[in-house]
Formats: sequence, structure tokens, C-alpha cells
Amino acid sequence: MGEKIKKLKKIRIHREGTDTLVWGGIVIAAIALLLWRSFDTHIPFWGFVAVFGVVYAIVLNFFRCPVRYFPQEDTERIVVAPADGKIVVVEEVDEDEYFHDRRLMVSIFMSLFNVHANWFPVDGKVKFVNHRNGNFHKAWLPKASEENEHADVMITTPEGTDILCRQIAGAVARRIVTYAKEGEDCYIDEHLGFIKFGSRVDVYLPLGTEVCVKMGQSTTGDQTIIARLK
Repeated sequence: MGEKIKKLKKIRIHREGTDTLVWGGIVIAAIALLLWRSFDTHIPFWGFVAVFGVVYAIVLNFFRCPVRYFPQEDTERIVVAPADGKIVVVEEVDEDEYFHDRRLMVSIFMSLFNVHANWFPVDGKVKFVNHRNGNFHKAWLPKASEENEHADVMITTPEGTDILCRQIAGAVARRIVTYAKEGEDCYIDEHLGFIKFGSRVDVYLPLGTEVCVKMGQSTTGDQTIIARLK
């Protein structure tokens, strides 16, 4: 357990941000150098550095990818938060695309300042992965779950329960990355995917599932228990 705590403190940059950060840094450095050499006063240079230094720091923060391990050894029937963010929906809904019955939906909204890596919410096997094109409504709106571009990952737990995890693009997000592959085993602690810039993740659970979070609560991906299956 002590080793897990040590690893939990490590922070790395997600591979999805490597190109953005490298090329962004090169462009900023080139423009800064040009401003430094082009004016007798260095006010334009320092103004540019101040503004775009903050922007670069925000983007760098966005692509951080902490190394995390779920603190409990027993993960049976546990559903963990697939993302950092805030609980914006806990309600029963009609899920007519796959289950054709009522499900309990728990939704997590990720702001620009949250980690945007996504984790598998349960142990199991990936039943299928399905990507749908769509709109780019603000991610916290109810219609975003069905109308926005999204990627669906259906996971069958060892007990035979199907859990749907949906990555949803938002008004700013324009790229959903899904690492899950059909037929592969998956586990809590493993990355399910990544969504670039403000977005949302929905988890569809069977009715009767014990919900362990409430509206407005902050979540930590791969750490916060959001539900316990029957």
C-alpha cells in the first residue's frame, strides 16, 4: 500500500498532449524571440510572455496525467469514477439504444482545469466500442448525452452485468480518444481514453445500484467510488 501511495504522487504528461505542448512551446518561443529583437522597448515581449505563458501553463495543466492506483485490493462490484470533475446528473433514464429499459445514469462534467484522462469504471471485458458523430452542445446540458459526438464502451463485469460508459464531446472538445478494444479484458486503474478540452463522461448502471455520490460532488478518476453494484 505504501508503494501505491508513492506512485499516486507522480505526475506525468499524457501522450495525447505531447505534440500540442512541443509545437506550442516552439511557436511561443519563436514569437517571443522575434518580439525581443524587433522593438527597442521590451514591453511587447514581456506582455506576450505574460499572456501566453499563462495560456501555456493552463494547457500544460490540462494534459497532466497522474499515476493512480485504486487504494483497495477488492474491486468486486465497485464502480469508480471514470474521470475527474463534478457530478452533474444522478437520475433514472430510459436507455433505448442498447438496453431498451430504464437505467441509472451518473454523469461527471470535466472543466478545462480537470485531468482529462478517463479510466475504466469497473473490472470486466469490453463487449463493444461504438463511436457516434454528433453536435457539440455544452457538455453539462441533458441533451448532450444523446445528441453530442460520443464514444460508447460497453463493459461486462465478471458477474455478468453490462455497464455502459459514454465519453461525450462538449462545446470546446473536438476529439475523443478511446483506447478500449472489443474483446479485451479491462481493469480499474487502466486508461479507457482521453477527451481533449471540456467534456463529460456518463455511466449507465442497473436500477437498484447503490449510488455513493451526490449532485455537485467532486470526483477523482480511479479513486472515488461512485456506486456499488447489487
